[in-house]
Amino acid sequence: MKRTAWEGSAPPSTAMPAANRIYPGWLVVLAAYCGAMAGFGSLLVFTFSIFLKPLSGAFGWSRESVSAAFGFAALTVAVCSPPLGHLLDRYGPRRVILPSMAVFGVTFASLGFLTPRLMHLYAIFVVLGAVGNGTTQMGYSRAVSTWFDKRRGLALALVMAGVGTGAMVFPPIAQALIAGYGWRAAYMVLGALVLLLGLPPTALFVRERPRDSVERRTVLDGMTVAQGLRSRTFWILIATLFLSSVSMNGAITHLSPLLTDRGVPAANAALAASMLGFASFFGRLIAGFLLDRFFGPRVGCCLCALAASGILLLARAGSSVPGIAAAMLIGLGVGAEADLTPYLLTRYFGLRAFSTLYGFTWTAYAIAGAIGPVWMGKAFDATGSYASLLTLLSGSTLGAAGLLLLLPGYPRASLTGRPASQ
Repeated sequence: MKRTAWEGSAPPSTAMPAANRIYPGWLVVLAAYCGAMAGFGSLLVFTFSIFLKPLSGAFGWSRESVSAAFGFAALTVAVCSPPLGHLLDRYGPRRVILPSMAVFGVTFASLGFLTPRLMHLYAIFVVLGAVGNGTTQMGYSRAVSTWFDKRRGLALALVMAGVGTGAMVFPPIAQALIAGYGWRAAYMVLGALVLLLGLPPTALFVRERPRDSVERRTVLDGMTVAQGLRSRTFWILIATLFLSSVSMNGAITHLSPLLTDRGVPAANAALAASMLGFASFFGRLIAGFLLDRFFGPRVGCCLCALAASGILLLARAGSSVPGIAAAMLIGLGVGAEADLTPYLLTRYFGLRAFSTLYGFTWTAYAIAGAIGPVWMGKAFDATGSYASLLTLLSGSTLGAAGLLLLLPGYPRASLTGRPASQ
């Protein structure tokens, strides 16, 4: 693949032999991969269903009540994402990510000291939501995007693959810790892992391309926040995210209890959650590979349609095999959705106000993410089944896939100041 002049090589005045130099952008990607793996979008989202039943059993809370905690976190993410995005655009990623990661890890570990008061649970999840997006791909995508142009899809996919890795490894770790030491110890160990995996690589390597670089000043061109918010393209992205988030977050957060209710062993239910993460990991890599070669909305449409089929299969899954297959199809859609949003934002709007606009997309995503799990819990408490609602949510995801086809072509001239063909 042809590389841009500034991608994968040093400027002429500082060039070194290829054998002796690693392009700094790949170190940023590696650090972002580690941070995203231990962040809100990986650890909290994909282990929530593992802890749902233990918390309900320990305190006698209904599933709707426990699911509301996820809703509070998601709504807090919705409120806090645009301000966090503004801080990322103004002060740079590292100054925002490091304190966010520290607060997130300590707060997650504090769930090990949970009391029987529901308000205690909700308060902790509000704090997690307030700093959550500072630990996710939203925090890292701006830094990574300043280092890459032609390979931006792959670079962002590798960051998102960190979320997939966390989604793959944390559910079985959480299940094993709960089985061996109890849910309180599990929360404390996982919170410590956040600090160990997230803080050191971010502190060492995450930074934007140097400010004295002509190329960096060029790639930071693009639309203002006001221009982006007036764009029809932006609101199509918002609608797509809303529909898919309601469905996917609802299915993911109730995956484990749904399967165990139908007689699937807890270990196999945790395996299904892990395989969802496994598929999400590869979905991100596949999406990144395809985004650098094909029109992004069509790539997203195909992968969202696969997720819709997974949700429909989950509605009818009565044993381990179809449950795991459904989880993997959903995972492919989660991976596509995570890759697609930041990539399309950079292609349609540039990097000038990228993090702020990304924050607004997260607001829509998080509001929908709050609705989905609570809606699922309410449906179960009312009917004792998830099947009818999952069928409806499958249609919602298919609608999101269709909306992507309404997006226009990329601007003929890139918003980075380079011809779009380079």
